[in-house]
Amino acid sequence: MKSILFAAAEGLPFIKSGGLADVIGSLPKILNEKGYDVRVVLPLYKKVAEKYFDSFEYLGTVQIKIGWIDQPASYFKTEVEGVTYYFVQHQAYFERDALYGFADDGERFSFFQKAILEMCKMLDFFPDIMHAHDWHTGMLAALTKIHYGSDWRFDKVKHVYTIHNLAFQGNFPKDILGSCLGLSYKYYEDGSMRFDGGISFMKTGIVYSDKVTTVSPSYAKEILTAEYGEHLDEILRYRQHDLWGIVNGIDTVEWNPQTDKHITKNYTMKNVQKGKRDNKIALQKDLGLREAPDVLMVGIVSRLTYQKGVYLIAERLADIMGLDLQFVVLGTGEQDAESTFRYMEEKYKRRAVYYCGYNEELAHRVYASCDLFLMPSLYEPCGIGQLIAMRYGSLPLVRETGGLRDTVHAYNQYTNEGNGFSFWAFSGDDLVHTLRWATDTYYTNPEGWKSLVQHAMETDVSWEYSANLYHELYEMI
Repeated sequence: MKSILFAAAEGLPFIKSGGLADVIGSLPKILNEKGYDVRVVLPLYKKVAEKYFDSFEYLGTVQIKIGWIDQPASYFKTEVEGVTYYFVQHQAYFERDALYGFADDGERFSFFQKAILEMCKMLDFFPDIMHAHDWHTGMLAALTKIHYGSDWRFDKVKHVYTIHNLAFQGNFPKDILGSCLGLSYKYYEDGSMRFDGGISFMKTGIVYSDKVTTVSPSYAKEILTAEYGEHLDEILRYRQHDLWGIVNGIDTVEWNPQTDKHITKNYTMKNVQKGKRDNKIALQKDLGLREAPDVLMVGIVSRLTYQKGVYLIAERLADIMGLDLQFVVLGTGEQDAESTFRYMEEKYKRRAVYYCGYNEELAHRVYASCDLFLMPSLYEPCGIGQLIAMRYGSLPLVRETGGLRDTVHAYNQYTNEGNGFSFWAFSGDDLVHTLRWATDTYYTNPEGWKSLVQHAMETDVSWEYSANLYHELYEMI
């Protein structure tokens, strides 16, 4: 049985700020079912400690020495659905009100990565594969090979590095090499870690890992270009023969309209129309929308940022709300985007509602109630929302990029194929045109809409296919 250690900065069911947490919460379970011994290591954040600490098992404490850092790390573990989770505790570094965005993030996650390697020694657990995720663990392969290269137990470890979003790279001043990583400046001078006058955790992960993956085949191709490569396209092209694009799945037990405890009425493909109707009525009542079970309801559950395409909606809001629809938005993000949706709610009373923040129960209810799920992203490495939406029979309307392009196939009224709607150009005109087309289909072609819903719910959004690709990758190295 091969052992794999997933190293990440967040993961369900414990802590989440983005799609990374969904992957960490669901993929290890599937891989364990395929015969691997997959374990996960995370920082012990304040919110995790407040909710779960009493149920954790204490493993020990080790003094972490790297660069100028000389701090203790305490280790805890628990098990969820057959997966072992380890937690690295350092109150000053991790027990804060937010996960990231601090001036000392470079120091915090340097400590975390060194603590992971010391944990392996303490537990006498040296995985066959160390699978690092995003910039927060981008230095793991380099630290293993440079600091522990003479230790045969680490020397046999292979490294996989997954890019979840290339835009977030972990870029820091070069001084951090010595102060927080205990590394020579030669790694800056030879270019292996150098990036934009400093160093990049993500670039280092790409350079030093045995294999590199990202979260959809289309995104793997896009990031080789200057347009999407975030100034790392040259190094990615250098590693392109080791770069795999493997689309994410979702936890189909957690996201299941037949058993979901958060929604008003459970349903299956057989009674999806009645199920969505009952959920829509209940949501309209609770959110103060006009009670109209037959109106087209459009939903968004997202970070509200430029990347997510929300400003396309803002610039054509009057045209969009000129259609016969209701709009429900759940999310938080950039101030201008939030202001746009507050204005929308005020101007179009009882037709639009905006919930600022994230509410897990409400997210489930939006997926179950809306007819159309909007994701007009500028770029989208994979996307989770469109997968959940299809699971609940809500048709995704997306821009053709990254994982959205790989998972959503546009409706063809002549062949009756497709599981959603899509457009290519990143423009408000194309968004409105496609939304009009979807609205017209909903009201004038109910049989076509019903067929689309069926195709969406039949789409395999589980981890099964992707887990087989990870199996192939692991066996290869």
